[in-house]
Amino acid sequence: MDRPSWDEYFIEIAQNVAKRSTCLRRKVGCIIVKNKKIISTGYNGAVSGLIHCNERGCLRDKMNILPGKSQELCWGLHAEQNALLFTITHGVSLSNAALYCTHQPCILCAKMIVQAGIKKVIFCGSYPDKLALDIFHEANVKSQQVDLPLLKKKI
Repeated sequence: MDRPSWDEYFIEIAQNVAKRSTCLRRKVGCIIVKNKKIISTGYNGAVSGLIHCNERGCLRDKMNILPGKSQELCWGLHAEQNALLFTITHGVSLSNAALYCTHQPCILCAKMIVQAGIKKVIFCGSYPDKLALDIFHEANVKSQQVDLPLLKKKI
């Protein structure tokens, strides 16, 4: 039996978290890890108390907004934002933590990740936002895109 690396293990968990997403455009999952322990999870979807996009339809699609543009025009929060907000509401320090996400963070999330003290970001899917990667580089946050792991490995 092959044992997954820590990065593979955590990115697979982020993929499972993404299954909770109510976004119609892309299902995104995120986990935040500190000392190899999961301290937070998040997926993209409508703000608590609002009707989910899978019930009301996608505002961004209705307005023909391209990915990576006018991100404020959406009912939802990004997976990374939900994971970060959970730690804030529970008083958990993110200093030197790692973030695993099914997609590359956008510029808004990248700034929040850096400001929170996260030092490592591992992601699978791409996102049309090179400036986010530039922010990670300049802030000395290790970021790396990895291939999607095979979730249906034979054991």
